[in-house]
Amino acid sequence: MQTSIILSCLFALSAMALPTPQEHVHHKHSKRSNTCAFPTDKDLVEITPKSDNAGWAMSPDQSCSSGTWCPFACPPGQLMNQWDSSVTSYSYPGSQHGGLYCNDDGELEVPYSDRDYCVDGKKTVSVKNTAGDEVAFCQTVLPGNEAMLIPTSVKAGDSQVLAVPGTDYWASTSAHYYVNPPGVSTDDGCVWGSTANPYGNWSPYVAGMNMDDSGNTYVKVGWNPVYFEDSSPFKDQNPSFGLKVTCDDESKCNGGSCTINPKTVGLNKVKSDSAGESLDAAYCVITASDYGSATIEVFDL
Repeated sequence: MQTSIILSCLFALSAMALPTPQEHVHHKHSKRSNTCAFPTDKDLVEITPKSDNAGWAMSPDQSCSSGTWCPFACPPGQLMNQWDSSVTSYSYPGSQHGGLYCNDDGELEVPYSDRDYCVDGKKTVSVKNTAGDEVAFCQTVLPGNEAMLIPTSVKAGDSQVLAVPGTDYWASTSAHYYVNPPGVSTDDGCVWGSTANPYGNWSPYVAGMNMDDSGNTYVKVGWNPVYFEDSSPFKDQNPSFGLKVTCDDESKCNGGSCTINPKTVGLNKVKSDSAGESLDAAYCVITASDYGSATIEVFDL
């Protein structure tokens, strides 16, 4: 399954491209006199609007200043539909050119004037939260700085559609999420964190998904490689929750089910017919074919 392999490679590439926490704390900007205001009339999700980023899907200490690209967050289930049209492959620095362009006059330029700012994803992956508290799925900003800033909150007992990109999304990349422990809000989980808590970039689990042109949706869940770094205080701690991915129609499923349950399987292990490792972290993949859908269940241990 070539696309499944591509998804896995993109997942690993994205993980390696994530900046270090120090890079998220200290940003160096060129001194310009103009900044561009966040568009509050476009039904976008504001990210830390009281910080320097003023609502843009950028690190809190970044501003949308003249001469820069300014990504934004869309509501759950939707994807950013604007980016630098000249960038067609995943490579730095073009991989950060998402959203709108703030020109030297402090005016926003829309790269695709014939498009809405946000567009629905393929609607083929949902989260079912059977845990006892809300769960924060935090999508990384791509194209953008790839921090986990885009929030999707799934309340206990509820379901929520995630944003699944097709090949028409930027550079045909997949969507990537950090999965926080139940009880962690999007305000606390969808930020660059620290070793004080196992959430944010230190969340135990990550997920990735995309759809190819044949209607196959690839869903990958795995352990977060950062969780097991030498500097991580969590590397020997079992999380309090698990994940299970299943196809909604078994006749359209390749890979069976895909389960992370540290209580029964152990740390950094998965139970699946389609498992592997990326950056020394275990993952598994299932494929929902023929425009079929899949569900990621979050459950307490």
